[in-house]
Amino acid sequence: MLREISLQDIQGFCIGSSEDAAGGTGCTVLICPDGAPCGLDVRGGGPASRETELLNPRAAAERIHAVLLSGGSAFGLNAAAGVMQYLEEHDIGFDTRICKVPLVLASCIYDLGCGSNVRPDAAMGYEACVQAEQNHTLMGNHGAGTGATVGKCCGPSYMMKSGLGVYAVQTGDLQVGAVVAVNALGDVLGEDGRILAGMRSREGRGFADTRRVLLEEYGTTDTLFSQRQAAGGTTNTTIGAVVTNGAFDKAHMGKIAALASNGLVRTIRPVNTTADGDALYALSVGNVPAELNTVGTLAAYAVEQAVRRAVSQARSAYGIPALYDWPR
Repeated sequence: MLREISLQDIQGFCIGSSEDAAGGTGCTVLICPDGAPCGLDVRGGGPASRETELLNPRAAAERIHAVLLSGGSAFGLNAAAGVMQYLEEHDIGFDTRICKVPLVLASCIYDLGCGSNVRPDAAMGYEACVQAEQNHTLMGNHGAGTGATVGKCCGPSYMMKSGLGVYAVQTGDLQVGAVVAVNALGDVLGEDGRILAGMRSREGRGFADTRRVLLEEYGTTDTLFSQRQAAGGTTNTTIGAVVTNGAFDKAHMGKIAALASNGLVRTIRPVNTTADGDALYALSVGNVPAELNTVGTLAAYAVEQAVRRAVSQARSAYGIPALYDWPR
């Protein structure tokens, strides 16, 4: 029987976050002290990432030691230096005889423009690792979701606040969880297909429906879409990681990451655009025998729920309304 569990119930990794609330950015790290096979699925047209070639099945590395999800666009990749420092201090890494070299992957969202335009740096990455010692992260306006927003096709005047979402499930001995920072060009949909959060209408009393605007208002005048040039300048990206105690190698985890990305497709509309750098990691942190398609299906479900929690747990900030406290 399928049941919800805490992400912390999954052994073999720990998670922590740090943020600058006034600055409008933050980062979330997943640390695997013993290393973990990892795969990656990138569907967005503008990713900001680090060390992804390690995940190529032809690359020698079979395990990685941390995945960093960060704000700050490509500037946020600097936070990985702090993760490297922390892991080296704790003797975690690939043994080269001279020293252990931590293998740290990173992906970033574009949250520049929220708060005071602070970018995650090495100190923030290091602090996220310190917080991971407690193996916990808050949802909503925390970690990599601190400056996350959604519904930006027609510019920042119509967008809504989003954040970080977490969800995990178990069936039998198999566990699968997801953590997602939702910072999408498009709208986020609920279980019933209705918009939970996204581009607001001109009047501010409902949703414009990004897909409808794209399909029906293209080329017209005096519409929301007349501001479409703003979309290219309001860069986005949804990033996340799936973890499972199922035993797989990195090639299989690449396929599980691809299957898990279907959770983004079901909950964000439109998704994987050229203005998004959508990327999803998948890590194997256990040794439970499992069937790949089953794990991929569970991962997609966990991602769906994590995306919805990212918007339901967010709070209004930086003058941007959130689902929680937005009068509709």
